[in-house]
Amino acid sequence: GIEKLKQGRYAFLVLDIMLPGIDGFEVCRRVRKFSDIPVIMLTARGEVTDRIVGLELGADDYLPKPFDPRELVARIQRILKRVSADSSPESDNGLKIDERGQRVMLNGKHLELTTREFSMLVLLSTSPAKVWTRDEIMNELRGTDADIYSRVIDISISRLRKKLLPLDPITTIWGKGYRWTE
Repeated sequence: GIEKLKQGRYAFLVLDIMLPGIDGFEVCRRVRKFSDIPVIMLTARGEVTDRIVGLELGADDYLPKPFDPRELVARIQRILKRVSADSSPESDNGLKIDERGQRVMLNGKHLELTTREFSMLVLLSTSPAKVWTRDEIMNELRGTDADIYSRVIDISISRLRKKLLPLDPITTIWGKGYRWTE
């Protein structure tokens, strides 16, 4: 299986811990030496220690048996969605957002963003059709019913826009809020 993984192009590895020959932990260890393919480990060994070992070896998730197949599919879809967003090529406008690594590149240049600016960028860019009100943005960034003066959002958006120049992906919808436009 390891040799086939080296030769072929696979999107995902579902790995049982109890394999004949070498166990799934060793397989995961070996795979991580040459690949960052998403891995979910399945096993009847559901002890916390086993889960921790699996995750420390580089598994993206760990699902103890018995499990509902729909849960496995949902977990795989979640991981693939995250991985495809993280590894997506630069957009046509030269902007690349790496959520996992908390980095933003614009035309190959790293942008220095504050935590709030990065969170706003991710929030807006992952829902391009949605118009976000100031209150919704505050609640998403600070939690439900955040008590922050709404000008903080306007100021943060203004600073973020300056850092994204020459792009202008954030549109103000007067009287409503902000929307991401490609």
